[in-house]
Amino acid sequence: MASYDAFDSAVEINGQTVLTIVEAAMGKFSDEYRDRALTALASEGITEPAADEWYPQQAWLNAFETIAADLQPHVLDRLGEQIPHVADWPNDFDTVPEALQSIDEAYQRNHRGGDIGHYRFESVGERTGEVTCENPYPCPFDRGLIRGVAQQYAPVDAFVFLEETGETCRRNGEDACTYTVYW
Repeated sequence: MASYDAFDSAVEINGQTVLTIVEAAMGKFSDEYRDRALTALASEGITEPAADEWYPQQAWLNAFETIAADLQPHVLDRLGEQIPHVADWPNDFDTVPEALQSIDEAYQRNHRGGDIGHYRFESVGERTGEVTCENPYPCPFDRGLIRGVAQQYAPVDAFVFLEETGETCRRNGEDACTYTVYW
């Protein structure tokens, strides 16, 4: 399964997440980016996203793909970094491993119905872990998301770095990518 293809047609994303990504995250870049995102959503039938509604994940992914193709490549990475600050996110922890484990909980909170995929964290060292992303979102978005989460909880003296280390990649039509995170 390639990026931007929902695993299941029944999956939905909550409107609050859509609004927050468009208004807060995209708006941080510029009003032009926010307007382009709203235009892409409208072309998928999401004309006035409402916080208390749920929308087909595939429509959101189609709009997300349009946004990615329309804007500079680094935008998806930077957008991913913003997600922990703008999405419905658990916050009852204070370490990088706990934060990286929370990515899946946040993902589950903001999506519903059918096979939505997951994020799986495994600690592999004192300041090293692996995150496997099995979902339909693009690699640059997930890299930014993982880095943003790790940076938020890393010690002040830490430099957060991640590299793709898995044998599969969604860029090649696979279902998952694995990243090693150092902090």
